[in-house]
Amino acid sequence: MGNTCVGPNLNSNGFLQSVTAAVWRTRPPEDRLPPPPKNEPSDNTERSLKAKDQSKASDTAPAPAPTPIQSTPPPPVKINNNRQPPAPAPQQQQEQSKKPAHVKRISSAGLQVGSVLGRKTGNLKEMYSLGRKLGQGQFGTTFLCVEKATQKEFACKSIAKRKLTTEEDVEDVRREIRIMHHLAGHPNVIQIVGAYEDAVAVHVVMELCAGGELFDRIIQRGHYTERKAADLTRIIVGVVEACHSLGVMHRDLKPENFLFINQQEEAPLKTIDFGLSMFFRPGETFSDVVGSPYYVAPEVLRKHYGPQCDVWSAGVIVYILLSGVPPFWDETEQGIFEQVLKGDLDFVSEPWPSISDSAKDLVRRMLVRDPKKRLTAHEVLCHPWVQVGGVAPDKPLDSAVLSRLKQFSAMNKLKKIAIRLIFLKQILAHFYRSLLKAYPKRKLQDLKKCSR
Repeated sequence: MGNTCVGPNLNSNGFLQSVTAAVWRTRPPEDRLPPPPKNEPSDNTERSLKAKDQSKASDTAPAPAPTPIQSTPPPPVKINNNRQPPAPAPQQQQEQSKKPAHVKRISSAGLQVGSVLGRKTGNLKEMYSLGRKLGQGQFGTTFLCVEKATQKEFACKSIAKRKLTTEEDVEDVRREIRIMHHLAGHPNVIQIVGAYEDAVAVHVVMELCAGGELFDRIIQRGHYTERKAADLTRIIVGVVEACHSLGVMHRDLKPENFLFINQQEEAPLKTIDFGLSMFFRPGETFSDVVGSPYYVAPEVLRKHYGPQCDVWSAGVIVYILLSGVPPFWDETEQGIFEQVLKGDLDFVSEPWPSISDSAKDLVRRMLVRDPKKRLTAHEVLCHPWVQVGGVAPDKPLDSAVLSRLKQFSAMNKLKKIAIRLIFLKQILAHFYRSLLKAYPKRKLQDLKKCSR
């Protein structure tokens, strides 16, 4: 919109032609001069040469007659303020057709260049055979996969590229893979085997955890002591300490993200799903609200938090391990958040009167709302209730704990199924609306029959 200095447009509809048409006056027939001779050169070069010859003979020859004036005006030029730009060449039309229609929506740069990982990888299907589906997430689906050379079983998380609609989505995938490589070697962190990419998806191959979820294993065993709860706490918080020492916070610690490697009694417990994990520097704070309702820390809801949010989540898990229910409970998600922010811890109801004071002291100090006053992961591991051979009693917990744990675990699984059904219903509703727009005269019942 600034001042732009440009020369006059000399094309057929330009500035000079417009001025000529505006100032030209057609002379009356009696004032018109005879037309120029037919043999008068029309070429500009010939005109210039003739002018030079005339200038040389001007000293000896008499003054020439006046230059003939054109007897007819040029055709009038119509000045069109709404001129359309010239049509682009076919090649330009093809390039323009490739541009997205919605300019404001910026697609991921990774998808534009055709690569999420930013490097060439091997062909997954040349090395592995994919089997049954093991799990489903928001972006990825986990399959059983078998290495062709050794017949060893692994898990393969396939993330569809079409679901990565923004640069942030692409960066999340890259960061998750970097973090898994960064934490490789820890005995209680799932090990990454490799990452592959093709035209359709990104595939992350990791070790297979076939021993089931943490709570399911406890329920299956049927016997459970406070010392066993202390052992599990030591493993969970040990992972948190290792992550924090390497500059990583998990941000989504919950029982479903702890799986046993196999069905053996002493099978290792592995931490999985680093999709929400972040690298952090000392003193750095974050503001995006992530996590799961029961386990999210109050400072996360206040949008000002750091790695101490993982200690809060681990404290919620310990509370559930000892009582069978979460410390902050409500029928709605918003109600749970309000309880997390303002609710009181219950150490009065069963089975807490029979739980050791040392266990209650640890949980109370892990669930301090002020993250600066909360125990660090290292301080939790130094607590006498958590240490190997510590003060945790080796007596069975109340049978009601296992019963509540079973109910709580079943409720979480039903919620997952309900969320999937709601999501499926939304997809179907969108599909039917699209059909009605395409075929407005058809009835909805007829369209449903056609879609079956």
